[in-house]
Amino acid sequence: MSNRYFTLAAIVLAAPVFTAPIVAAQPAPPNPVQPVADAPPPPPDGAVPSGPPGILDTPDGWHLEVVGSNETQLPVAPLTTAISSREYLVSGTFTGKITGGGKTSLAGGSMEAGEQIGCGIISDDTEINPTAGITPGIRIPFTSGPSFGAAIGLQGKVVLKPGTVATVAIDKKSFKGTSTRITLNGVRIKTDQCAGQSFIRSYATLTSSTDNTDDVVTYLGVTKAV
Repeated sequence: MSNRYFTLAAIVLAAPVFTAPIVAAQPAPPNPVQPVADAPPPPPDGAVPSGPPGILDTPDGWHLEVVGSNETQLPVAPLTTAISSREYLVSGTFTGKITGGGKTSLAGGSMEAGEQIGCGIISDDTEINPTAGITPGIRIPFTSGPSFGAAIGLQGKVVLKPGTVATVAIDKKSFKGTSTRITLNGVRIKTDQCAGQSFIRSYATLTSSTDNTDDVVTYLGVTKAV
């Protein structure tokens, strides 16, 4: 009997012992590298936003639209070095188009583009008047009669007037068909006799013609104070 138990115990001890394999922890995958977008180029010197388009729906069924884009207005030192002059380098693209199904026959048209410069105060005239005077005096010691001194001078006066707006037309284009475009780049413009703060804005005026009508609409840019 004891031999039987011994044999059974030996069988039990000899049975293989199975253990779960140890799996090493795997590192988390790295975050994917996000591509770096190219930085947008800086805006050009003097860049200004464009204004809303000028729109006109004509009585005979045509739709006129004139817009501005890519505008710059850069104040520069006047070539004359006069403190009353205002000069700018301007650029921009102005586009006009005519759409719709009007009842009349189109005969083309024209578009004018330029800048408007406003000045708060105008220095109109300068007056220079000579002055003269005699100043009496007494000599010391009292060895002779009284003395007199003469003086000559100049008095200047600048006449200031309320400001005005100067319209500087840069280009005018006649066209056939239904669309036109004017592009300006680095055009130098100026106004004189400005004694106060100045303001500038672009404009473009589109004219659509038929045999017996003209329809006119104007785009105005954003006003910039300088």
